[in-house]
Amino acid sequence: MDEVYETFFANELKRIEKNQQTRVLRTFHGPNKAYANIEGKESLLFSSNHYLGLGTDKDVQKGAIDAIEQYGAGSGGSRLTTGNSLLHQQLEEAIAKFKGTENALLFSSGFLANVGVISSIMGKGDIIFSDEYNHASIIDGCRLSKARTVIYKHCDLQSLETALQTEKTDGKKLIVTDGVFSMDGDVAPLREIQLIARKYGALLMVDDAHGTGVIGNHGKGSANYFGVENIDITVGTLSKAIGAEGGFVAGSNLLIHYLKNRARTFIFQTSLSPGVVGAALAAIQKIESTPQIVEKLQWNSAYMRRRLREEGFHVLEGVTAIIPLIIGKAEEALQFSKLLEEEGVFAPAIRPPTVPEGTSRIRITVMATHTKEQIEQVVQIFVQAAKKMKLYRTIPR
Repeated sequence: MDEVYETFFANELKRIEKNQQTRVLRTFHGPNKAYANIEGKESLLFSSNHYLGLGTDKDVQKGAIDAIEQYGAGSGGSRLTTGNSLLHQQLEEAIAKFKGTENALLFSSGFLANVGVISSIMGKGDIIFSDEYNHASIIDGCRLSKARTVIYKHCDLQSLETALQTEKTDGKKLIVTDGVFSMDGDVAPLREIQLIARKYGALLMVDDAHGTGVIGNHGKGSANYFGVENIDITVGTLSKAIGAEGGFVAGSNLLIHYLKNRARTFIFQTSLSPGVVGAALAAIQKIESTPQIVEKLQWNSAYMRRRLREEGFHVLEGVTAIIPLIIGKAEEALQFSKLLEEEGVFAPAIRPPTVPEGTSRIRITVMATHTKEQIEQVVQIFVQAAKKMKLYRTIPR
């Protein structure tokens, strides 16, 4: 490598380190369970997106094994060449039924789904209205589309409507929002957003990655939570509450047929492997047949949030499994996370650029497989860590 490029990489890494933004991979020596083996140490895991614990569910694992035995380890190609199996179609049918839509389409990740949908529907002359806290995959999809992107204030209906009134176009209009926001854990006001979309003739796209399997009746997601029907475009993931891997888009037959023909991240991707598809299919069947696992997750989430607030911590209100404990400075969040890990709790610090400056946090996530006793144990460890850092009862509400 030329010395010029080595210098560039080294200088950039120094800048990242100076800003307390260095990322380090942590190695799990086993699955994401309530107790997880992380680099040889057993820790209570309170940072996993496997909200329902289905990644280690025996029926879900059997679904993966059965699929591999029947279809093999890999898919063999893209869906439009050799990678389309009966299993893929069965999962799409199950997703459409679960989400209450006409059809669904699988992508190899939720990231690819967001990028593919936005970039294939929107283009030059169009306008996208995007919540300021939307996921990076939505942001990248907006950039690739070459449409003009207007950012509205987070979950601010007045800001959204003002933008629609002010920004004019003869082209298409798309409002895109997370259903559940991945860092704050709050839920977009979808009923009101849908009314605004219809008023101004805009499509509405909701990324329900962190809502699917978590909120709503039987975990059917953000729209169901508000009793909202006929969302134009719903994007989701199979890697979080579903406990497997991959992404999907759910909507009308016309939308799905269009995406099969225009979404580059669908056309040119190798399709999901049979084991992943089999696991996801079994997981959705498990959620529908065993609603108590979703109820347990919702109870655990509410209990954890209430106990932290009772102990004086600044945690945002909400109904989801994501509970952000706002610390403030990046270095303090890193120190807090280190103290937690020393006491056997794994909950890494989240820092800029993932979250805004001054809002570094511990992003706590709860699973249905956590017990009440484990939650109480973790709350007390949080209290001890805060006392050591002289943050106890001084963290602003």
